[in-house]
This record gives sequence, structure tokens and C-alpha cells, in this order.
Amino acid sequence: MTRLVALVAVLVCALAISVTPAQAAARDGVVKAQKRLNALGCQAGPADGKLGPWTRSAVVRFQSRIDRAQSGRLDRRTRTRLYADSAPRCDVRPVPGHSGHGRRIVISQQQNWVWLVTRRGGIVAQGGMVDNPAVLARGSHRVGSYCGRAARIRLNQAASGLVWLDRFVRFAPCGIGFHQIPRAKSTGQQIHADWVLGTNQEASHGCIRLSRSLSKQVWSFTTRRTPVRVV
Repeated sequence: MTRLVALVAVLVCALAISVTPAQAAARDGVVKAQKRLNALGCQAGPADGKLGPWTRSAVVRFQSRIDRAQSGRLDRRTRTRLYADSAPRCDVRPVPGHSGHGRRIVISQQQNWVWLVTRRGGIVAQGGMVDNPAVLARGSHRVGSYCGRAARIRLNQAASGLVWLDRFVRFAPCGIGFHQIPRAKSTGQQIHADWVLGTNQEASHGCIRLSRSLSKQVWSFTTRRTPVRVV
């Protein structure tokens, strides 16, 4: 009798966790999208069939690349563009037009993206960012000292005193600059993942948060006063 009860319990559990054909198809669709997004450099994370924050961030990066509303949803129009032969990569983008000329850093608030541009228009580096358009206005700026504060601080700290701002490069009054994603002083860990960069899923206090790699490139690129164009 005990074995029969146990067998019934196993069957009940199996039925409870069974996946319907519709659920299986939905999961397969997400796996397909994740693989395609990763192939296009959109950083969707593991192809596990789960449309979680990591994968949604990749959808947002792709939508910003194709100039669509950044919903993070795999709607029909997004899927159509995603699977087209002409689908663009997320990690390689042209410098926006009307963003100035010569050696400069270009920030696109619409794309959540940053470019380091040479005097002749070549791209030294590019990558996603987190910013706050409500604080940082569009227009022309320049790396330098503002409000009596140093232009470049290798290990800065936020006003709260709780996080480190690695390789802080100031370019607008008074406390706005480029820096690596803030690291908690208590643990040394970043306050959010790199896959948030290039999306609208987070907002800074006004600064431009970058990956560790891109913050190093900005630090090297700004050893002299450098124009910064926010578009």
C-alpha cells in the first residue's frame, strides 16, 4: 500500500510539472531568440529559454540599434528584424550624424551608447552605458576640471561614501563624468551587472557608467582635454 501511495504521488508531481505544447513552443522561441541575439553581439546570456532581465536587456539593445521603442519584448516587428539577413549587430554601431567632427567622445542618450572617435573619424572603442538624461543635457562638453574639482581621479568615491567610482573622468559641471559601474566599498562588487549597459533598465545619478574595459579606454583617451558631444 505504501508503494502504491508513493507511485501515485510521483504521477501527480509529474502531471503538475508537465509542459504543455504551447509552453514548449514558447520556450523554444525564446531559445531561438537568445541564440540569435548572442550571434549579433547583443549579450542575451545563456540560451535557457527564460525571458528574464538578462535576455530582455539584449532585446532592448537590439531595439535601440534598429531605432525601435525599447520595450524589451519580443514583439512581432522586433522578431521580424531580428531574424532578417540584414539584422545589424548590437556591439558595432555607426557614430550618429550631427555629432561633431574631429577627435571626440560621442554619447547617444537614445541608444545608451558611447563612441571614442579619432581626428579622422575612426572609432577607437565603443560600448553600452547607463546614464540619466534628466540630469545630463544634450550638447557640447569637454573633459576638464569643473567647480574646482580635478578632471581625472583614478579612484573616486560617490557623495554617499558607499561606492567607488573607478577611473572617474569629469566632463560637465559639477560632478558628472565617465567611470566604471560603481563598486560597493563593503564588497568590491559592482552594483549592477555589465549586461545592464546599453539599456534603459537602470539610471545613474547623472554620470556615464561604463564597463571596466571601456572605462580604461576612456581613461587612456582623455589624457588631454577632449570634446564630449551628447546627442
